Amino acid sequence: MEIQQFQYDNKIVKNFIYATMLWGVVGMLVGLLLAFLFLFPNLTDGISWLSFGRLRPLHTNAVIFAFVGNAIFAGVYYSTQRLLKARMFSDVLSKINFWGWQLIIVAAAITLPLGYTSSKEYAELEWPIDIAIAVVWVVFGWNLIGTILKRRQRHLYVAIWFYIATFVTVAVLHIFNSLELPVSGLKSYSVYAGVQDALVQWWYGHNAVAFFLTTPFLGLMYYFVPKAANRPVYSYRLSIIHFWSLIFIYIWAGPHHLLYTALPEWAQNLGVAFSVMLLMPSWGGMINGLLTLRGAWDKVRVDPVLKFMVVAITGYGMATFEGPTLSLKNVNAVAHFTDWIIAHVHVGALAWNGFLTFGMIYWLVPRLFKTNLYSIGLANLHFWIGTLGIIMYALPLYVAGFTQYSMWQQFNPDGTLVYGNFLETVTEIMPMYWMRAIGGTLFLTGMLIMVYNVIITIKQGSRVEDELAEAAALERVTKKRTAGEGWHSWLERRPVQLTILATVAILIGGIIQIVPTIMVKSNIPTISSVKPYTPLELEGRDIYIREGCVGCHSQMIRPFRHEVERYGDYSKAGEYVYDHPFLWGSKRTGPDLHRIGGKYSDNWHFNHMYDPQSTSSGSIMPRYQWLISDELDKSLTETKMKAMVSLGVPYTEEDIANAQEHMLKQGTDIEKKLYTDPDFVNSYEADKKYATENGETFVEMRNREIVAMIAYLQRLGTDIKVETNQQ
Repeated sequence: MEIQQFQYDNKIVKNFIYATMLWGVVGMLVGLLLAFLFLFPNLTDGISWLSFGRLRPLHTNAVIFAFVGNAIFAGVYYSTQRLLKARMFSDVLSKINFWGWQLIIVAAAITLPLGYTSSKEYAELEWPIDIAIAVVWVVFGWNLIGTILKRRQRHLYVAIWFYIATFVTVAVLHIFNSLELPVSGLKSYSVYAGVQDALVQWWYGHNAVAFFLTTPFLGLMYYFVPKAANRPVYSYRLSIIHFWSLIFIYIWAGPHHLLYTALPEWAQNLGVAFSVMLLMPSWGGMINGLLTLRGAWDKVRVDPVLKFMVVAITGYGMATFEGPTLSLKNVNAVAHFTDWIIAHVHVGALAWNGFLTFGMIYWLVPRLFKTNLYSIGLANLHFWIGTLGIIMYALPLYVAGFTQYSMWQQFNPDGTLVYGNFLETVTEIMPMYWMRAIGGTLFLTGMLIMVYNVIITIKQGSRVEDELAEAAALERVTKKRTAGEGWHSWLERRPVQLTILATVAILIGGIIQIVPTIMVKSNIPTISSVKPYTPLELEGRDIYIREGCVGCHSQMIRPFRHEVERYGDYSKAGEYVYDHPFLWGSKRTGPDLHRIGGKYSDNWHFNHMYDPQSTSSGSIMPRYQWLISDELDKSLTETKMKAMVSLGVPYTEEDIANAQEHMLKQGTDIEKKLYTDPDFVNSYEADKKYATENGETFVEMRNREIVAMIAYLQRLGTDIKVETNQQ
């Protein structure tokens, strides 16, 4: 038997660990700033790129793709080499993976605060960055599969199965959800509209959680927990059941994010059914992880690495119990659009992803630098501060969620809403937002303690970039199953077949759900009175998207008595046929806007955007004063309309040719209405006089961004009203 010597590439693992810590601190700092913006909405007053709507997607992208993403790569690159007894396939591909991913993160950190966004949850980055993500992800997969093919270990360990499924599924999800038609260098429109866009987005959104935040971390769990505990995985058979059932069932569950919406009922029910079934494989994985620690509980009490991992696996179990529960329609009716969902997401993110990452880093760094961890005491302090931070973050938001729903749906004996003003519910839960901010501060403090502990550990260690190893060369054996060899044991030495089967497993659910919704027109009934947006309304909608308004306001009225009473007639699928992208939202920090058109005057909207507290006392909405002063860019309007035509929106050539004239007319009409407010007249005339006296260019109000925003808001929901009035 030939024994071969080779070297593990530790440098790439170290680089990803450094990036994990850096972006973790950045992402959590942005999240903490957002938490304080709920308490002090004018904290970043007047700075457009620091407004809540623009920073929220930056926070989610930084935590998911920068912090967690780099942690995944660090763990995968370390464990894959040792599980396969081979150096990574290509050092060049490893470097492209690392630096490409960091450049993508930097691009996100620049473009999102500047307002370049597609608005789709967890997929906000614009089309050039989407292409870069696909390229770098393929590089990662190429490197992973190349390493598998040149391995010295015949059978693929369970962690590798999860890594393969992660690569294949994330590639499929990202490509299909990111199909968009470019309008300019950093502007595009989703090729899907309305209901179809919502289904594809949450097929992606739910499974981004499944196959980016879950399956790779399960692979890391199957490697690092046994290593840290020095115990074998509890059950090989359970790991097989866990893997195949999880990847097959998970992909179906996306529609549970769209219950009681305009999505066809059959798709909603399918999502519910598979979401409930998802509990079994999820808890199978949790049980396998926790029982791996059998006989090692004495070590858990003293080893901070295992403490982090136990809480991480427990957090995974809690989140995956809560997910199927939230998919039940009667529970979803309570939780959706409330802070309960925020609590649910953060239990998974902070406990499962955060704590498993921390445990992995504490285990890896001493081994990579051939030393001992600088301070076990600081690691234990991190554990307890972080655990307290999770509790103080999540529990108040659960209370806030129940409070919001219970207040929203209360009626007086005469049939009117007890809390007719949405702001009454916001005021009631402000103490919970304070506790959320304190919990977030504690969690970030723990992260900073870890960074300090790791830096000192690295300084006292030695920098070994390449680690010498040896293993027997892989001998060729028959491709057929040998006598007594189980089917799955055979599959574990056939990576190509395993990859194909995993791909088939994840494609079935997506095809059955998405293809009928897109291809069968009867799933989306049309409404004759629904017309395309005017050019000015289209520009206003793009400003609405740019400012991240969808992060706080839904545009989906569910068929509940209290929602219809509060907002107007429930939303219909046919109302969204020209919406590229859809803007249904997933959280109501403010009221639903789908029927806002005509409810308030143009002056009210103007003042509300300039100073929300002036029209809505107690509002936690920030000021958008730059909309009042900034000139509307109309240079791409015709290009945008042509793109919409390509997507099926029935603009005529005449509509496009007269777009500028139409915008000027509609803008002038809104400007005239604004003149009915004496305060507006005085301020506007003073600005005009000042500009004239100082030789500055004065932009007429009809050509400013606020007018486009008003035009869009006043349009919302009015198509159905027109149809109803005619009847």
